[in-house]
Amino acid sequence: MNTLLKQIKKKNAKAFTHSGKFHADDVFSYALLLYLNPEITITRGNKVPEDFKGIIFDIGRGKYDHHQRDSRIRENGVPYAAFGLLWEELGAEILGEELAAKFDESFIQPLDINDNTGEKNELATLIGNFNPSWDVENGENEAFSRAVQTAGMILVNMFEKYKGNERAEKRVEEILAAHNSSVLSGEKSESEAKVLVLPEFVPCQKQLRETDIAFIIFPSNRGGYCIQPLKREHSLNYKCSFPENWLGLEGDELKQATGLTSANFCHKGGFIMTVDDVNDAISACKISLENFTESSCIINLGGSHEMDESLKEIPHMENAAIIHCDLPKMPALTFDRNLGEISMEKEEFASYIKDYVKGILKYKPDAVYVEGELFIVYPVIRVLHKKHIPVYIKHQNGVVAI
Repeated sequence: MNTLLKQIKKKNAKAFTHSGKFHADDVFSYALLLYLNPEITITRGNKVPEDFKGIIFDIGRGKYDHHQRDSRIRENGVPYAAFGLLWEELGAEILGEELAAKFDESFIQPLDINDNTGEKNELATLIGNFNPSWDVENGENEAFSRAVQTAGMILVNMFEKYKGNERAEKRVEEILAAHNSSVLSGEKSESEAKVLVLPEFVPCQKQLRETDIAFIIFPSNRGGYCIQPLKREHSLNYKCSFPENWLGLEGDELKQATGLTSANFCHKGGFIMTVDDVNDAISACKISLENFTESSCIINLGGSHEMDESLKEIPHMENAAIIHCDLPKMPALTFDRNLGEISMEKEEFASYIKDYVKGILKYKPDAVYVEGELFIVYPVIRVLHKKHIPVYIKHQNGVVAI
């Protein structure tokens, strides 16, 4: 138990933070301390009392504040806020070092960025909306308390989720090891090697993306079995898809199309199929593998046709179809001397870019090559990254991922 945690766990532990308008940073920091010690006394105020003995966060320019000029920045360039500074010392005590680092990256850093830069974050907005209206008197403390209760529930759920994911990873490793053993022994055929039957549902899609497993089968909580195809790594496309003429069918129509007597339902989007019998589930996967023709797609966004050969040098993309798309149109600009301003409002422009990217994603690209003016290219790249689509740009005589 480190020094900070010992201080938090003390019988008469105290902490202090700022009053006034609250944000996700101080709210989640408050909730984190309460999670570790529900009996801790936390005071809010405009100024830290000179004789205060306890933990001070998000105020006072101390170890757990970030408003001073020399406030700390992570090695990856993300600035710390109070929540991140507290988590740095407490996270490993709650989740262990490895999970704590993952939690910091995916959950805490976006909140720290929001608090330091104002970059939009849905969770931060949710917490901020607990602040009372400007003309409400004496409602701040009650609103803060509700925000902390909500943040506390979110933290507990997220901690359990991360611990659950860790347990799932270990369970999948066990199942996969047994599967690989049966493949090596010759007990399973070449096509069966790409089908993993789970004894129970375990979250595993991300974990299995880098493997040769194309389908997972698991017992459904409604009875029978579910079949799910797995996506290729860094792609919207499946390693293998159900035959197109199965999609959207159910009951007798699906039984007739598949030849499987226990087939029940195949989603029109192709992401799940259900059957009553596990052997039919395996057969559905085998039929799909036998009839599947692998295809890849690269979007050439704003680049010339001369770049196509370079794009086919991207690993595993030598046979990819290349689709050319125009860049989004530059919004009209108004100028005041040397300064230009786009005619669209910020929210309107963000919506415009989002809709534009949707048009790209309908092709389910495995990669997107982007070339053009930085002003219009950058927001497109940013949205594509959020969708986990690999993005490439021109570099010297070839292309590189960014």
